[in-house]
Amino acid sequence: MNIKILGSGCPNCQKLEANAKQAVEDLRLKDIKIEHIFDIDKIIEYGVISTPAIVFDGAIKSAGRIPDVEEIKSWLNKN
Repeated sequence: MNIKILGSGCPNCQKLEANAKQAVEDLRLKDIKIEHIFDIDKIIEYGVISTPAIVFDGAIKSAGRIPDVEEIKSWLNKN
């Protein structure tokens, strides 16, 4: 699975990336790649208007807010 964090690198984007990494670590998942996309043109390609956003294998899970670790873990458990 690929997880992408979409955002400029602001504190909110950094917090979302940290939450995603913590969720993956807590669940001891090994085959997860987390990538942070900073390029605004690439972010727009996803159709995201508000950042930060998190994308699982091309599907937007959240935009414009910071899901907590537990919410991200619930998404990971469903996949």
